[in-house]
This record gives sequence, C-alpha cells and structure tokens, in this order.
Amino acid sequence: MVEKSHFEEVVYLLWYGKLPTSIELETFKETLKAQRPLSDRAMEMLKLIPTQAHPMSALRTMCSLMGSLDPRAHIVNPEESQRKAYHLTGVFPTIIAAFFRLRGGKEPIAPDMNLSQAANFLYMMTGEKPAPEMEKALDAYLILLADHGLNASTFAARVTTGTLSNLYSAVTSAVGTLAGELHGAANQHAMEMILEIGAADKAASYVNRLLDEKKKVMGFGHRIYKTRDPRAEAFREIANNLCVKAGKTEWLEIAGIVESVMMERKKIPCNVDFFSAPVLYVLGFPPDFFTTVFAASRVAGWSAHIIEQQLDNRLIRPLAEYVGPQDAYYVPAKDRK
Repeated sequence: MVEKSHFEEVVYLLWYGKLPTSIELETFKETLKAQRPLSDRAMEMLKLIPTQAHPMSALRTMCSLMGSLDPRAHIVNPEESQRKAYHLTGVFPTIIAAFFRLRGGKEPIAPDMNLSQAANFLYMMTGEKPAPEMEKALDAYLILLADHGLNASTFAARVTTGTLSNLYSAVTSAVGTLAGELHGAANQHAMEMILEIGAADKAASYVNRLLDEKKKVMGFGHRIYKTRDPRAEAFREIANNLCVKAGKTEWLEIAGIVESVMMERKKIPCNVDFFSAPVLYVLGFPPDFFTTVFAASRVAGWSAHIIEQQLDNRLIRPLAEYVGPQDAYYVPAKDRK
C-alpha cells in the first residue's frame, strides 16, 4: 500500500472493506476535503488553549469540542458515526497545523482543497506547497500508522463505544490513551534522543551508556513484532530518500549507528517509531507534535473499529479477581488504632 497507494485510498479500505473504484475514490476525497475547515467558533476556542500546552492535550480538547459543537453528536449508530468519522479525519490536520502556527505566534492557514491529505497538512504548517518527496514521505507515514490491530488506544476507543457513547467520546478516549509514554509518544522521545546525541561520532557511546545503565532506548522493541517491524522496513527507503534530498542525512546517520549498536548488543530491532522520527523532523514537525501526526493517521483506524463495534456491540466488561485482604470487618472510627 505504501508503494502503490495513498492515505485516502487506505482510509476508504478501512471504512468500507474494499478498494474504491476511481469514481468512488474521487467522491470519497471530495467528501473528506469538505470536512477540513475549522469553524470560526472552533478556531476561537483553539486560540484559548495555552500555547505552552502539549499538542496532544490541545488535540484531545479540540476533539471533545467537535462533539460539543455537533448537534447530532448524541446520536449513536453506524451511519452517524461514519459522518463523524469523515469530520474528524478531515479536520484533525487542520487543528494540529493551526495550533502549531498559533504556538509560533502566527495566524493559522486555511486548508487548500486542491491538495491531498498529506500535502495539505504540510501546506497548512508552512504556507508552502510541499515538494513531491515530502508529500510522499508524510503520505507513507499516514498509511503505515492508520491501523494496527487492538492496540491500547484502539481498545480504549472500543471500550468507550461499547457503552453506547458517541464517536467523539470514543476518539477522545483514544487520543488520551495515545498520548501515553508507552504508546504514541515513543517517536517523540526517539527524536529527542537523536537530537541529544547530536553527531554520528557520539552515537555509539551514548547508546552503550544507556544500555550499561539498563535504561530504555526509545524506538526499539515491540509487543507484537519480535524479529522485525515490517512498517519500519517499508519506511526505511522513504526516510533515506527524503533526508538525502533535503540535505539532512545527519539524523539518519545517527539513527543507523544506534540501530547497529542495539542489534549487536541486544538483538532488538527498531520499530516504526524509530525511522519515522527523523522523517517527521525533516518535514518540519517539532518532536512534541509527532504524536499528533500519529493521531491524524490513526483516527481513520479508530473510526473503523468504532463502527465495527457498533455493528455488533457488546459491553466490554472484563472480570477482575480480588486478591486483597479477606474477612475484614467494620470498626467504628473511635475504636480504630
């Protein structure tokens, strides 16, 4: 899909279970584009969020606000959820890019309806139409992160949906879950590590010191992929092509050395977060915005899971085994010691 397709087509596949015809695809794109603009009222609210807030906090707040501004938010069925999925998938990049510009003291840029989802995202960040290799790199990232089984944020979305809460609430739950250190924030910390290393000749000693101190090296290992992450492999060539054309190969050189040391000492392969980090950085996203870009992709997968849950819903209510004290009894407060 990374080689032959693009993000919008993958979203259609996730939502409708098949690849679209050319006519279906064009209609789908236009419907998605129509959801890009942020209303004046929503923009006013976005401007009230403190610019020192973490971008994921801003996105979570705005996701919840989208539900507050939708008069049909309370209606819960697959058809209504599909409409809301279009809305959030279309508007997430607009929210992210607008907050990025507001944080820098600049005015937000309105979406360009003639550009693809990836190209428009970059355009709203900078005001310039991106080069083809930049569009391709971001499009590939969006494809690779669009869905990944029953990960923590997707499970959170399905649990929320299972109570018959609406899609806005479910996606807000998912955004909050994705923000965690052990889930979506890994690529941010991977890039922070690369920036802290600073130069290729310092990479090996830096990683060896972390390993000697039994500290975690971000961007390595995965709960599912024990030998290799196929998403990282698919992204490697794209990352190299972008960084070479942008003249920013130093970050990839550092990443390559870090990867070599990790394989030599721990036999732990890198995951998609590791090679996506320098790509997002070269594309102009600050590290603390990385997870929001992840969310702009994964909202498509969350939506697919939410709708699937609604089609055959059961309340998700795991049982727990009590292992605390037994045979406790009540003692009045005056008699407690």
